[in-house]
Amino acid sequence: MRATFRNLVDTLNVAAFVRDRHDHAISVLRWALILLPMAALVGTLCAAFLLSLDTVTRLRFASPWLLYLLPVGGFVVGLLYHLTGRSVEGGNNLIVEQIHEPGGGVPLRMAPLIFFGTVVTHLFGGSAGREGTAVQLGGSLASGFGRALRLDAGGTRILLMTGIAAGFGAVFGTPIAGAVFALEVLAIGRVEYSALVPCLVAALVGDWTCLAWGIHHGVYPIGASIPVDALLVTEAGVAGIIFGLVGLAFAEANHLVGGWLKRIVPYGPLRPVIGGVFVIALVFLFGTRDYLGLGVLAARPDSLTIASFFGPDTHPWSWAIKLLFTVVTLGAGFKGGEVTPLFFIGAALGNALAPFLGVPTGLFAAIGFVAVFAGAANTPLACTFMGIELFGAGYAVPIAVACFVAYLCSGHNGIYLSQRVAIPKVPANGLAPNATLRETRTRCTALRAQNRVP
Repeated sequence: MRATFRNLVDTLNVAAFVRDRHDHAISVLRWALILLPMAALVGTLCAAFLLSLDTVTRLRFASPWLLYLLPVGGFVVGLLYHLTGRSVEGGNNLIVEQIHEPGGGVPLRMAPLIFFGTVVTHLFGGSAGREGTAVQLGGSLASGFGRALRLDAGGTRILLMTGIAAGFGAVFGTPIAGAVFALEVLAIGRVEYSALVPCLVAALVGDWTCLAWGIHHGVYPIGASIPVDALLVTEAGVAGIIFGLVGLAFAEANHLVGGWLKRIVPYGPLRPVIGGVFVIALVFLFGTRDYLGLGVLAARPDSLTIASFFGPDTHPWSWAIKLLFTVVTLGAGFKGGEVTPLFFIGAALGNALAPFLGVPTGLFAAIGFVAVFAGAANTPLACTFMGIELFGAGYAVPIAVACFVAYLCSGHNGIYLSQRVAIPKVPANGLAPNATLRETRTRCTALRAQNRVP
């Protein structure tokens, strides 16, 4: 009798095991049928987007007078968003909000609006990036897939994260960083492991699709190698403090300029007009166009690009000038993103710091490239993986140290105000659980105002 009962239990355990594996296999197949076409479509759109940016940038080089139409282009895009795109003006923040609290979803019209708006920005010379467009393309298409397939809130949440991963991985050619970025960007101090495998699959497929269309990403050689010792790691940590503070300054300046313009110019389409005029004025003030656009292509052999900062020449203030151009452009409402300008700022800052620290210029340009972004976006893990993917694993330790120190030094602020504070970087009095960076900034502003009252 006892043996019969034991055999029955063993049979039930085997049946349960087989049933679990069957359900798991069906779930994997179901997600593969969703993710593969979605990520491939995102990769295709990112390839078209990158090709478009390359085309309009070269057109701007060939026709310098296009710069003077920047205010006009800004007005057209601003008016288009004002008439048809108010629900998607939140951009990346809207996608992050929908992942945290799924609601109305991300409208599909976000994709063509951000594509067109970013291309116009770069055609006329605005200093902006491309990650915002890639992430919004991915998020918009992922949300569309979720609605078409009638996924529940949990499934939609995961699909939105995979859209971010596919767009980020495709546009920069860094699929591991893209996957980790999608998991890490949602909340400070917490990584969303629930979507780990789907995000990696989406990032890989998005990147491979983009490459299959013939897109090539920039290569930044570090140059002569030096041993990774305690001194180099310490120097990377010291530089990481500066990288983090500059990332903080960039994020705060961007929010301040944007908020100030919204207060004094309530009508949205006019804000890019004012920003465009200021960008043109900055070109005449500094006597150069090197700080327009992405900063990855050169109009002349002696023009400054991101690659320039990996060479032997030192450019002490290029990081600050690019920061100014970008803050004016993005704060005024031009479309694009912050990340590629942050790469420019970080590489230029690393280039400027290298002589003071007695380290190779190319190495610290590479470290600054990712560390300033880590501080501004609060994504040290993703930026560490990006550094390894772009520059090799030989300098993984100083890259990681700089990224994590920059993250700690940038405070509870960042370029994505819908990001939440899951685990504070340092103890913070009065910080509500899972408060967004927007709420944190509002609280800090109120406290400063209260302390100024006699």
